[in-house]
Amino acid sequence: MTTILRLLGGRSEWLICLGVFAALLLVVLPLAFNGYFLNLLGRYLALAFVAIGLVMCWGYGGMLSLGQGVFFGLGGYAMAMFLKLEASTPEATAKQSTPGIPDFMDWNQLTALPWWWEPFNSFSFTLAALLLIPAAVAYVFGYALFKRRVSGVYFAIVTLSLAAAMSILIVGQQGYTGGANGITDFQTLLGWDITTDSARYVIYYICVFLLLVCIVLGQWILSSRAGRVLIAVRDEENRVRFSGYSVEDFKIFVFMVAAVFSAIGGAMFALQARFISPSQVGIGLSVELVVLCAVGGRFSLLGAAFGALLIKTAEMYLSDLFPQLWTILFGLILLVVVLAFPKGLAGLYELARDYALDHFGSNQSHAALEEHADKRSLHGREEGFLVRAKRILGGIR
Repeated sequence: MTTILRLLGGRSEWLICLGVFAALLLVVLPLAFNGYFLNLLGRYLALAFVAIGLVMCWGYGGMLSLGQGVFFGLGGYAMAMFLKLEASTPEATAKQSTPGIPDFMDWNQLTALPWWWEPFNSFSFTLAALLLIPAAVAYVFGYALFKRRVSGVYFAIVTLSLAAAMSILIVGQQGYTGGANGITDFQTLLGWDITTDSARYVIYYICVFLLLVCIVLGQWILSSRAGRVLIAVRDEENRVRFSGYSVEDFKIFVFMVAAVFSAIGGAMFALQARFISPSQVGIGLSVELVVLCAVGGRFSLLGAAFGALLIKTAEMYLSDLFPQLWTILFGLILLVVVLAFPKGLAGLYELARDYALDHFGSNQSHAALEEHADKRSLHGREEGFLVRAKRILGGIR
């Protein structure tokens, strides 16, 4: 037991937690649930992509984005456009006034496929677009705001406005986007029937694999020089700027990474839900995603991902058990968690781990605990700036 406690307090802790989380997703859940429920869990995991992006730009960068649903929607719509075109062959749409175009376009009296839809006949173009377009939008948006030093609540309000504007735009362009109904009714991916139970299992595993890759990539970024500067920017932006670092470039970079993660989640959601609509782009989902990140732990990639899965699953069961009261019960649960554990579920884990190390660990375990406490201090404001600068900027070469 001493060995386990020493590992939990040392450098191997994150890898152990990652392994446990991977085992839960790859082994336990597929054995415990059938294809239908696994598909629902896969949709919840798609939201976890956005949550880990929020950890990077909000928890570490201090940028509260209330518009991550925009990037989630961009990825989802890119995937949905490809899937819809695959389902809209001339043979499948022979009864339409204009065969070969999506049904909602025919209903809105379009007579030809719009030029900007044409490239989405290619799966390779779709994959590139769902990564590059959100990154480009995040770059332009971030450059316009960060270069003008827009931050704090003003940044949150602007991103919230972006989500509202995008949702209104999609609803208003019904003939091109499907309007309020969104893009629906696709059954195949490259000729492969995605409605079967076996397909649901495969897509779920793909979603889990991509999520784990994004978590590892995000952890690598946060543990690198860029991550250390990002923490310093969050705590003392002006002093970091006076030290010669381009604060805006670091903010733009992490905002772009969060956007790409969100877009991947949107694509996986569209693939598993087999639809995408403005509700996945607008204000409601964007705010909900921030709540999921806060409850899971905005300083922990694994905590945010686990929190998204746990909270959405709890929401599903509560809505079935208490159809009239579940929103009130759910809100009370979230309120208690946020007030009692400011660092979310990840903070609850830290308390339990520290208690175990303090009461049952050896001297080596206590040393590991002190080392871990030093690392955790980077997430808070307990120390003065000079001490934090020595810890953070002193490690940058």
